[in-house]
Amino acid sequence: MLEKINLDKVLFLDIETVPQQYKYVDLDVKTKELFDAKTRYMQSEEKGYTEIYNERAGIYAEFGKIICISVGLVTETRTGKQMRLKSFYHDDEETLLKQFIDLLNNNYNTQHHILCGHNAKEFDFPYICRRILINGLKLPPILDIAGKKPWEISHLDTMELWKFGDFKAYTSLSLLCHVFGIPTPKDDISGADVARVYYEDGDLERIKVYCEKDVVALIQLFLKMRGDNLVDEAEIHYSHQ
Repeated sequence: MLEKINLDKVLFLDIETVPQQYKYVDLDVKTKELFDAKTRYMQSEEKGYTEIYNERAGIYAEFGKIICISVGLVTETRTGKQMRLKSFYHDDEETLLKQFIDLLNNNYNTQHHILCGHNAKEFDFPYICRRILINGLKLPPILDIAGKKPWEISHLDTMELWKFGDFKAYTSLSLLCHVFGIPTPKDDISGADVARVYYEDGDLERIKVYCEKDVVALIQLFLKMRGDNLVDEAEIHYSHQ
């Protein structure tokens, strides 16, 4: 099935998110009350709301925000495959979402286009949609899946592809790259460091680089899954804005 997909029509993506407020103590009374209610069953003697907030606030669209969306596409050239990457990143979430929506509306909104991510059906796609609505923006057609049948939704998920019907476990992008022998650059940060790097270091550029590395890994994994050769590192091109 994968080998029949036109690579020119696929937009690969990854997002980075952080809590809207860095620390639990910074929340206003109402937000704190609602966060407590949402996570009450996670609390234990070893882990209180402060620890839960540090770990999970950024992955909840109601309490987090997107700070970076990195996208990549693959094109065929006379000498082989070429990969191009671009990132939308900004302290103002509405600004980057508008830029991303414009990209989708102008280039990826026919029935032939596909969005692809890793664990994206569970995380990236719904998170983006929720934050678009919270910011008072309109969903682009390719993300507006309400009422659509499963086969009408143009989304691919490499983690779902790897399950082969197995619903038991999450498999990380890093693990799949390792087992497939896909070389990945050594990261100086991990997902757990993103909020600290953003709020304490103010280094959004560093987070953007980290996000783009995940998109490169995602594309290489997808190519492996369809039996293609990897894109040579010299053929990976980054947009500088």
